[in-house]
Amino acid sequence: MASQQPEFEHPRKAFGWAARDTSGFLSPFNFSRRETGEKDVAFKVLYCGICHSDLHMVKNEWGNAIYPMVPGHEVAGVVTEVGSKVQKYKVGDKVGVGCMVESCRTCQNCVEDLENYCPKNIFTYGAKFIDGTITYGGYSDSMVVDEHFVIRIPEALPLDAAAPLLCAGITVYSPLRYYGLDKPGLHVGVVGLGGLGHMAVKFAKAFGAKVTVISTSPNKKDEAINILGADSFLLSRDQDQIQAAMETLDGIIDTVSAVHPLVSLIGLLKSHGKLVMVGGPEKPLELPIFPLLKGRKIVAGSLIGGLKETQEMINFAAKHNVKPEIEVIAIDYVNTAMERLAKADVKYRFVIDIGNTLKPTS
Repeated sequence: MASQQPEFEHPRKAFGWAARDTSGFLSPFNFSRRETGEKDVAFKVLYCGICHSDLHMVKNEWGNAIYPMVPGHEVAGVVTEVGSKVQKYKVGDKVGVGCMVESCRTCQNCVEDLENYCPKNIFTYGAKFIDGTITYGGYSDSMVVDEHFVIRIPEALPLDAAAPLLCAGITVYSPLRYYGLDKPGLHVGVVGLGGLGHMAVKFAKAFGAKVTVISTSPNKKDEAINILGADSFLLSRDQDQIQAAMETLDGIIDTVSAVHPLVSLIGLLKSHGKLVMVGGPEKPLELPIFPLLKGRKIVAGSLIGGLKETQEMINFAAKHNVKPEIEVIAIDYVNTAMERLAKADVKYRFVIDIGNTLKPTS
């Protein structure tokens, strides 16, 4: 089956945009989706966010790309069909799919609702599915996914704003919760003010924390404080500012996916403070050990979240009106959007209007 052409692997015709090689250039692509199995939910894709990892993946910057590649793991739409044993969803429901479409379901991580840490989990795109075919993401007109990996989108959340929550949202919500940085009165730092960083500010504020944005860009100060609601701003290249803020933060969410120094960030932490990495730099970072010893500090990591926590996150977002700042684009703008994303020229998340702009080619 896996050796067939993408448009003939499965019975259901599908259409999207795909990258064919490491240039990362996306263009129209005919492929196919499986029939709706007894536990599957089929849905029409209406919106898909563009994640920074999409940019890494289409260019094979992490070294694990499979082409052709249809990116997109911030997918929102409306159910069109459900399998005979589906219990949670019906036709017409607003749903979403994040970074995973399958896991083993039996390991300790899966049993504890941590499918994101299952060693056999299968990502929404650019991975091999259990039938040997390539998984294709949300830059496409439709998806078919096991109901376990489908998220219900609350009525209070518009679908275009809900899409980025399925990766950017959960990626920062999960570490804030797990590492105890979700308590009122704590002082949380956020490094980088992009798609992930601006969501970290919004969630931390919704939890009642005091938030300091740490950035290399002085022009982001006004946005951080006046638009996103941060309490203060630190220019990371200004040693005087950094020195004045030493040992003032309970925790830091570091969203930067480029190589950057950690020593000053560790210095900003109070004793027992936690520096949590959620960005994915291409090269290893240097980790100075003595600053960790002097204060029993932690450098930790976190990767998206399990399905139960993702649903919890999106319900919390709806209840507390936590929504990403988005720029909605047409699908034929996607290559320009990728170029702008590489230059950090977006406030703060591109979302593709799939429903209105993705038109099949003859």
